[in-house]
Amino acid sequence: MASEETGTTTAPTAIPPVRSEAAEKQAPTRAWATRLVVVGIVLAAMNLRPAITSLGALLEDVRDGLGMSGTLAGLLTSVPPLCFAVFGVMAPRFARRFGPSAVVCVGMAAIAAGLLIRPFAGGTAGFLAATALALMGIAVSNVLMPVIVKRWFPDRVGSMTGLYSMALALGTSLAAALTVPTADALGKGWQGGLVVWAALAVVAVLPWIPLVRERGPVSAAAPEHISATVRQEDAGLRITHSRTAWALAVFFGLQATAAYITMGWMPQIFRDAGVPAGEAGVLLAVTMAMGVPLAFVIPRVATRLTNQGPVVVVLGACGLAGYAGLYLAPEVGAWAWALLLGISNCAFPLALTMVGMRAKSSVGVAKLSAFAQSTGYLISIPGPLLVGVLYQHSGGWGLPLALMAGLMVPQIVVGTLAGRNRTVEDEVAARTAAA
Repeated sequence: MASEETGTTTAPTAIPPVRSEAAEKQAPTRAWATRLVVVGIVLAAMNLRPAITSLGALLEDVRDGLGMSGTLAGLLTSVPPLCFAVFGVMAPRFARRFGPSAVVCVGMAAIAAGLLIRPFAGGTAGFLAATALALMGIAVSNVLMPVIVKRWFPDRVGSMTGLYSMALALGTSLAAALTVPTADALGKGWQGGLVVWAALAVVAVLPWIPLVRERGPVSAAAPEHISATVRQEDAGLRITHSRTAWALAVFFGLQATAAYITMGWMPQIFRDAGVPAGEAGVLLAVTMAMGVPLAFVIPRVATRLTNQGPVVVVLGACGLAGYAGLYLAPEVGAWAWALLLGISNCAFPLALTMVGMRAKSSVGVAKLSAFAQSTGYLISIPGPLLVGVLYQHSGGWGLPLALMAGLMVPQIVVGTLAGRNRTVEDEVAARTAAA
């Protein structure tokens, strides 16, 4: 424009964008809430396994203290996946009504209450009821963690799933390693070793309290933006009409089967091969600890690939090699087999990552997560029991290890199918259009 005093031409002055007062307030609020969600995710993830692994470490003492039969103690190991399947399927309905953050908050409170009550419930029935309460909180939080990640971090699904999975693995390892020493240090018997983990759950409730009112899938504090078309697709999504959903559910179930068999039976395999009991326990701890670094790395790698099938194949190959080693030279190569099985067990964070990638919005992820995890945990229930039956009747580990290796093959197949670059919404829409 021309200057009135000099007649020279000057560049037009840029007019700064006008920001509303609401927008000025919204930015810091969103940043603060996002940081709080990160803290909440990490603390919640750390509480999703101590209720199980702390009990496993003291199961013999609990059994003696409560006068629990051997059969009931054995069935107790199948209660977690059963509760995950039954209660997890209700999580999307609760999330739609109250909001995912509110449900996770209540889930953490249920874990804290269950862990606080069960050591002092006074009998087997009360112990089981309190354990079920804690497992109910774990179940709904299991399902909704991928939803929270998709909703708050739609562009960082891999890194946030990795952080969540790493925290989960850390909580699992800490509970397995520290429960017995803590019980000894407190001098309160198995009750003291179990109740101490309630404190961690209480802390996990705190960051979710300010987020309870975040109910809808999109809000001022949540950066997820979805189109009206996707909203309509997810509102009427019939998840069972998706082949990818079924493949992911079976993959989730088979990897969970392998994980529960490993946690329940691997020390016994090593002990029967001549490995000292103390070293067998350390080998299991090493297997579980492999999940801490790899659970952070694998989701980040998976989200950079359009097809996650190659990652599925690599993890499955490690599992097959580990099982072969346990059969051929369990004592000589014990550390190598423990490491290989630890790598293979990282199919869990990969499954969670694929849940977040195979749906378009947090609503779709909620339905897919509930279906895949509930169906998957139902599939995983018979595995550890069947291994025990085969071991008892065959008198050795040949047949059980053949079963483990045999299950790894369909796990690779369905995992490769689940890893294809497609969404459940598109599959259901295509099937509906073709009908």
